[in-house]
Amino acid sequence: MAKVVSAWVCENCGADTHKWSGQCPHCKAWNSLQEFKEAKVEARFEAPSIKAKPVELCEVEESPVSRMKTAFDGIDRLFGGGIVPGSLTLLGGEPGIGKSTLLTQVAANLAGQGLVVLYICGEESTSQVSLRAKRLGIEGKNILLLSETRFEAISSHIDTVKPDVVIVDSIQVLYKGAIPSAPGSLVQVRELSAEFMHIAKGKNISHILVGHVTKSGEIAGPKVLEHIVDTVVYFEADVKNEYRLLRVVKNRFGPSDEIAVFQMKKEGLVSVNNPSELFMQERSLKTSGSVIAAAIEGTRPFLVEIQALVTKTVFPTPSRRATGFDTSRLALLIAVMEKRAGFALYQSDIFLSVAGGLRLQEPAVDLGVVLAIASSFLDKEMPADAAVLGEVGLGGEVRAVSHIDQRLKEAMHLGFTRAVIPKRQLKGLEGFSGLQLLGVSSVSEAIRLFF
Repeated sequence: MAKVVSAWVCENCGADTHKWSGQCPHCKAWNSLQEFKEAKVEARFEAPSIKAKPVELCEVEESPVSRMKTAFDGIDRLFGGGIVPGSLTLLGGEPGIGKSTLLTQVAANLAGQGLVVLYICGEESTSQVSLRAKRLGIEGKNILLLSETRFEAISSHIDTVKPDVVIVDSIQVLYKGAIPSAPGSLVQVRELSAEFMHIAKGKNISHILVGHVTKSGEIAGPKVLEHIVDTVVYFEADVKNEYRLLRVVKNRFGPSDEIAVFQMKKEGLVSVNNPSELFMQERSLKTSGSVIAAAIEGTRPFLVEIQALVTKTVFPTPSRRATGFDTSRLALLIAVMEKRAGFALYQSDIFLSVAGGLRLQEPAVDLGVVLAIASSFLDKEMPADAAVLGEVGLGGEVRAVSHIDQRLKEAMHLGFTRAVIPKRQLKGLEGFSGLQLLGVSSVSEAIRLFF
């Protein structure tokens, strides 16, 4: 028995409330609440006939987890070795970034292993998906296309086909007939995600759900969608850029914060095996403001070029802008340079960019940002054979970073002969005979070392 109630949903942030208000209580946007009719279904699930019994952790028997390979090394590494049967994965990204293209290629690779893939093309017709597959050179054997948006019909086809993998593109266009809300509403997304979760776990069928994103880049809909699924993967980078970054932010079967780099070509998305060379391939060796920093995402190290441009401002308030780096963190580092290193940056516009469209979120690149700004301000080139890593504190000190061995090995692999690291981490480093390690304890010492 369904009980229909009213709910007010914010178009800006997706939050819901039980009464109308002129201003959203969550994101503070005005006139953004709209009324939706929700159906609260009572007694959806029957009580199990056998009650679960508590078991001691030491008595739980470990069962080996078999994984389905996607033939994409980057994707298999993101998932911890491959897709786990019965898992529920959520893929988000901006329109046109390549979600459907990637999933079509993944479906073809899985079908090539004899697995049956059911592709729910809710936003496209079967002919549109077929044209994309032909453009990618995919035959389509063992790939079943279903152009349907009603969940009851989809569930019936899943019972009939009994596929190994189900791809839903996308969950925001599907709807459940028993719920009077529109497709994509909070209650529809919440109910559909729970239904797909029960199908995945109960019938051991892997599901990949495509989710729309909001203006801020987050997956649209309630957060319960991200809580229910086993893996959450985001497509990053600009649509106009040929390179795509696939980042996993949640993974119950492997490491999180891993990334995979792809290049969009005529034949589809192609894995980039060495992202360090990709991020530095257009580097100019005779330009001030360019520094190579050793970053790490998850367990994968790579080198990235940080570019800074410092120019004298003509406005009362100088500009501080960053691409691929946190603007608040940039303002903090500029303040440290002014207070601890004596740089007069209050009359200069400062622009910072991470080459290649990568977004850095770790503090280990702080020292690279500082040296890039100093190089541009003094108009002196940074040595081309030097890599930089280190976190900068408010006192101007250079702090230790994690996984320093992996970062230095990546620098050696790409032919760098010098590396600036925190001084306290010089002890205990072995196996870097071809790499000169330069330890610094403060920002001023690092700047004097090169400039």
